[in-house]
Amino acid sequence: MKKYLIILFVIVIFAACKSPPPVVEETFTAVIEHIVEPEIEIIEPEFDILSIVIIQGELINTQFEAVLKIDNPNTFDMELSELKYQLYGNGLFWADGLEKDIFLIPALSSSENKFRFSMNFINMNRRLLDDVIAMRQVQYRFAGEVIVQALIPRVLPFTMKYDISGLSEVKPKAD
Repeated sequence: MKKYLIILFVIVIFAACKSPPPVVEETFTAVIEHIVEPEIEIIEPEFDILSIVIIQGELINTQFEAVLKIDNPNTFDMELSELKYQLYGNGLFWADGLEKDIFLIPALSSSENKFRFSMNFINMNRRLLDDVIAMRQVQYRFAGEVIVQALIPRVLPFTMKYDISGLSEVKPKAD
């Protein structure tokens, strides 16, 4: 009888030490896969200069205001916290600068912002001065980099380079 009790005891101990079936592990893995969030695709915003406006025109120093439009093609809001730029007119350097906390661009929308710069005509080509005085269109190039924050959880800010060019009218500031 003792033998039967010992054999029964060994069987119970082995049954208690048995590992869980592999089906439980597969189910756990499937649950983990559903918890992982899908990767979010971020489309870079698009820049455009709408106009360059003369604020105060003098023979040597002239104040300008550039109107910058940025389109957000994403389904979430974006914020531009820092914008470094170089602005060229008719192939010649005009100005450079740094703007901070400038844009909040709603999802699938656009925003405009104005920034001012000063240009000294002393070292400029006479033709550029004539174009500005005559309020003719100028060929511009606007280049630099911007820090972009997608306003969604767990997405880090990123730096984006831009380089756009086109024609812009030069017009006097409306009062």
